[in-house]
Amino acid sequence: MSRFEFVDDHKNTFGVKRLCRVLELARSSYYRWLATAPTRLARKRADDALAVEIRRIHTEEDGTYGSPRITAELQAQGLEVNHKRVERVMRERHIVGAHLRRKVRTTIPELDATPVPDLLKRDFTASAPNQRYVGDITYLPIGDGKFLYLATVLDLGSRRLAGWSIADHMRTKLVTDALEAAARTRGGTLDGAIFHSDNGVQYCSKDFEETCARLGVTRSRGAVGTSADNAAAESFNASLKRETLQGAHGWTSAGEARLAVFTWVTRYNTKRRHSRLGQISPIDYEKTAGSLTAAA
Repeated sequence: MSRFEFVDDHKNTFGVKRLCRVLELARSSYYRWLATAPTRLARKRADDALAVEIRRIHTEEDGTYGSPRITAELQAQGLEVNHKRVERVMRERHIVGAHLRRKVRTTIPELDATPVPDLLKRDFTASAPNQRYVGDITYLPIGDGKFLYLATVLDLGSRRLAGWSIADHMRTKLVTDALEAAARTRGGTLDGAIFHSDNGVQYCSKDFEETCARLGVTRSRGAVGTSADNAAAESFNASLKRETLQGAHGWTSAGEARLAVFTWVTRYNTKRRHSRLGQISPIDYEKTAGSLTAAA
């Protein structure tokens, strides 16, 4: 309770003048506070109404959205609100998005592989979809010390997860299946595209090299032991696990893990707002990019 509220609650018993003297308050300050009470009440009611909408969006997105995406969603629904107010209301009501989990390394480097140049040089951007891709492997804990493994193929132009594969192993087939899935998304070929990865044994294998050649992909790899050279792929996988696990240590079964990933990927590609895309989803961005290309 503030000193102004205390004066207001006890003024009929002790009087405003006496209370202000004891609490070392200027009476003019108290009366100014009293005059602005209706404005404060209106603002509080507006914030309460906004909080209801924020909680609705937060719940619909499984608690994964922070203030930037919630702001974009509110604005898309026609509500005039800025990110600072949304951030304040969320902070005051302890509404938070998902946080990062500690990353576990899954890369096993192949030190004797034939060198492949780094064509990205940590520039994880592309002027259009289907030009540059990054990929990585991450683990999915399913209890009792067991894991599934997820390989991803992320389009740097639209941030769309174009291809992915889940298996109970980390053999080369895991990453070739993910790349072939991306090719199917793009009409059967990735001709002319660059695919960038780390130096894990799967990405350095002969089978993966042959798959890339068949699909028309130019390979690119970062330096051995340098995670920053593949930061975009690692960041994507970290977000996926953070937002699907929601702080849990793992899933109860392989089926539950697969369903959670499928649900999240579908929402990510079709609905989840992306800051790098002007707060629209990857597929909506690709539709916009396609319209612009056709118009040009």
